[in-house]
Amino acid sequence: MNYVPPSDKSRAFTCPHCGVYAQQHRYGYALTQPQNYCYDGVADTGMGGIGIAKCTHCTKTTVWIYESQVYPFGAGAPLPNPDMPEDVQEDYLEAAEILARSPRGAAALLRLAVQKLMKHLGERGDNIDKDIRSLVTKGLPVRIQQALDIVRVTGNNAVHPGQIDTDDPDVAGALFPLVNLIVEDRISLPARVDDMYHGLPDSVRQAIAKKDGRESS
Repeated sequence: MNYVPPSDKSRAFTCPHCGVYAQQHRYGYALTQPQNYCYDGVADTGMGGIGIAKCTHCTKTTVWIYESQVYPFGAGAPLPNPDMPEDVQEDYLEAAEILARSPRGAAALLRLAVQKLMKHLGERGDNIDKDIRSLVTKGLPVRIQQALDIVRVTGNNAVHPGQIDTDDPDVAGALFPLVNLIVEDRISLPARVDDMYHGLPDSVRQAIAKKDGRESS
C-alpha cells in the first residue's frame, strides 16, 4: 500500500502514529454548520472547525483545526526509513515539521538531505547533480535516478522559483516517500541481501562462488 497523507477530508489514510493505512473514525465540532453542532462518524469529514480522526488500527488520534493538522506535529509526512543516516534523518524530520507551514522550506530541506545522503553512498556530496551522474555510471537504477532528480529539481525550485509550485504542500509532501525509496534501494535492500547471503551455510556459499567463478567472501 502506498503512503496516503493524512487529510481532514479523508475517511482513510496512512496513520502518522502506526504507519498503517487504515479507516479513520471522524468526530469533532463543526463551527461552519448551523448551530455549530458536534458530529460523529466516518461519513462526516471536512466539516470545518475542530476535527479529530481516530485510527481504527492503533486507536491513536490526529487533530485538525479547520484544514490545518495540529497534532501530531509534522505528521504530514511518512516516518523516515529506519536505515536513513542520522544526519540525513535530522533534515528529513525538520522538513516534516514545517511541511504544513512552509512546503517550500520542506522541499529545500529534503534536497539538502539527499545531498548529505550522497556522502553515505560513496560520492563527494558537494554537487548533487554530479553525484547522481556518478551513481548512474555505477549502475544506478533508472527509477532511483528519477527519484533523486525529482527531489533535486523540486528543491532547487524552492530556492530559485521556477515552474514547480513548491508552495503546494502536496508537491512537497510527495518528496518524502521518494527520499525513503532512495534509502530503501541504496541502503536497506543491499544490507538485507548481504545479511541473508552471509547467513547461508559455508558450503552453500562456496558452491555459489564456485559456480560464479569467484571466491567466497
